[in-house]
Amino acid sequence: MMETLAAIAEEIVQCRKCPRLVEWRERVAREKRAAFSDWTYWGKPVPGFGDPAARLLVVGLAPAAHGANRTGRVFTGDRSGDWLFRAMYRAGFANQPTSERADDGLELHDAFVAAAVRCAPPANKPTPQERDNCAPFLVRESRALTRVTTVLCLGAFGYASAAKLYQLRPRPAFGHGVEAEVGGRTIICSYHPSQQNTFTGKLTEEMFDAVFQRCRELVEVTP
Repeated sequence: MMETLAAIAEEIVQCRKCPRLVEWRERVAREKRAAFSDWTYWGKPVPGFGDPAARLLVVGLAPAAHGANRTGRVFTGDRSGDWLFRAMYRAGFANQPTSERADDGLELHDAFVAAAVRCAPPANKPTPQERDNCAPFLVRESRALTRVTTVLCLGAFGYASAAKLYQLRPRPAFGHGVEAEVGGRTIICSYHPSQQNTFTGKLTEEMFDAVFQRCRELVEVTP
């Protein structure tokens, strides 16, 4: 029997496999950031989010300490999420351009967003072991998402995780807009919408829109 996304999400939320990540996510949730002192932080692993019938899978790195680790929804409550969902809205994958909290009414259409690592890591840098501990969750979500034909990887870490997931060999070097075909799916790379990339102009909204328009073209090819 195929697992449901809800069942996988429940197991993700209960995971305590990585001691370093458990300690960090819970400490951040206790200490908080002054701007969010009135929030009750999520402080747990963050499942994927979106349309169970998605043809597009977006793979990011990990929850932000004061973003998804606070709100409980992937890419929600931080500037990377602001960029991501604005672009998804413009490409027709989201019903609104904002993602501020888990109950804000955001819905994704034909898209599902997940992270390679489900807990906020110190300095936003998971270890290889933490990445490997989390990998089965992405495998299981991908199996439940039976219609996916296009995978958008945000950053080199997301690309490495997706390449491993779909056994992409040989793997082209990461670069913005790089595409590869594997098993009837197209994997597309994008620079991550982190502040490091968006503030410096390494990733512009035009560049981000271009990869999402390419994703739109690809998913429309299949029924």
